[in-house]
Amino acid sequence: MKKIKSTSRRRFIQNTAGVAIAASVLPSLNLYAANPYHHLADGTFRNPEGSPVRDSKKKWSYLTFYQEKKKIKINIPKDHVIPSQQVLKKINDFKNKDYIGWIGHATFLIKLGSTTIITDPLFSKNAGPITLGPERYVDAAIPLQSLPKIDLFLQTHNHYDHLDLSAIEKFPHKNAKVLAPLKVGSYFTSNKFNYVQEMDWYDQTTVGDVKITFLPSVHWSKRSLADTNKTLWGSYLIEYKGKKLFFSCDTGYGDIYKKIGQQFGPIDLLFINIGAYDFRPMFEKSTFHTTPEEALQIGKDIKAKKIIGMHWGTIILSLEDPFEPPARFKNSAKQYGYTREQAVTFKIGELKKLTELV
Repeated sequence: MKKIKSTSRRRFIQNTAGVAIAASVLPSLNLYAANPYHHLADGTFRNPEGSPVRDSKKKWSYLTFYQEKKKIKINIPKDHVIPSQQVLKKINDFKNKDYIGWIGHATFLIKLGSTTIITDPLFSKNAGPITLGPERYVDAAIPLQSLPKIDLFLQTHNHYDHLDLSAIEKFPHKNAKVLAPLKVGSYFTSNKFNYVQEMDWYDQTTVGDVKITFLPSVHWSKRSLADTNKTLWGSYLIEYKGKKLFFSCDTGYGDIYKKIGQQFGPIDLLFINIGAYDFRPMFEKSTFHTTPEEALQIGKDIKAKKIIGMHWGTIILSLEDPFEPPARFKNSAKQYGYTREQAVTFKIGELKKLTELV
């Protein structure tokens, strides 16, 4: 497998016979000039103009983090996880319906017509290289090999809790069409996926009856000591039968969301991180993970009618109580113009019909 170099904004992966196997890419609705702000001369990337930057006074300490992490007590509510067999039965019962199901963390199944989508599949026990990294305290809702047929694989960025290399290697549906940020495609081509398309911000493509636009987020990328921001990150706008779903990458709050709201809003349903924000006593909060309140503000900025809170209840990446995020999310909804019901949380393994949400 090899990448095609193109003078346009189209980026395909091609098979060895030279036949392009990516879906057609629509002309980009690019807000940037010929030299986009987020592309740096050294080949790395940066956040949209006006985004917050990490305060140099915020000092990270692995020692402090792991000492504080040991103090966290994980009290998993009895109804937090639906048993796998029940989940698999529900998936089968819903095979002719449009639905959204939470597998855990940032992994969702989204079925829209004839297209079943998976997002950032995390199935490994650890979010790190080999057996290193934080260990999940709740398993994925179903085993990797029990996934229904996947037609579209959306990868938002390369952090270990989102790009699970073991899951990619063992993924049972390698005919799925993969959309990935710039310079992330090689993780898939090297593991024999048949269709991989790298995307820059504002690139668009159509897969089946679903239109996808890759949009910015306020985040970063890294998998080793020497590759900071060498691959892009971003979010996906999913359009289907007049409905708009916005699947956010991990993100901090930034001015870009008001711009996205102006151009692409209103949004019917926003998926956004509401966990992994508290790093006290080192520093108060993460620059690149929203608090529940900031997530609600982003919803307001992009004119989202409902918001699904994700990126919590699976793995400890920060120092807040593991089950604080959904409570804060719902309790804060009213001050941002949402009802508690419009601030949506799922149980791990829960499936909801699309008509229940939009």
